[in-house]
Amino acid sequence: MDFLEVIEKRKSVRKYSDRPVEREVLDAIVRVAQTAPSSRNSKSSAFMIIEDRDTLDALAQMRDYGSALLSGAQAAIVVMGDESRTDLWVDNCAISATFVQLAVTAMDLVSCWVHCNGRPRLKDVPEGAKAEDYVRELLGIKEELRPYCVIAIGYPLEEE
Repeated sequence: MDFLEVIEKRKSVRKYSDRPVEREVLDAIVRVAQTAPSSRNSKSSAFMIIEDRDTLDALAQMRDYGSALLSGAQAAIVVMGDESRTDLWVDNCAISATFVQLAVTAMDLVSCWVHCNGRPRLKDVPEGAKAEDYVRELLGIKEELRPYCVIAIGYPLEEE
């Protein structure tokens, strides 16, 4: 599939087949994401692959809206930023997350971006607990890294 086909084909998908995503494929997606451009080549983005069912189900609870789809995914990639490397870590994470989604599409998988940076856990309590803090604690993320988003990944459901 050429680049323009990948761009045209990419869309957010919230339902996945039960087929596991091979670890080699997930590793390849992260390698692509690591090539994403970054401010002053700071390479401030970091990635964590999640395949464990219990952890995916727990990530689905990070917010009371928009994250439940993670419980149906076969894998996820957490995109994190190191704010000590650049003040543009958020921008770098967004670029890296986009590379993740494009690589997913190129490998005939589907994905959906679930934002956690700056998002409340409860929609009706915007000043309350934050999704980012939940993800950090759940996954034991190092203090210098900030969780930005979680990208659900899977094979598409077979069309009827």
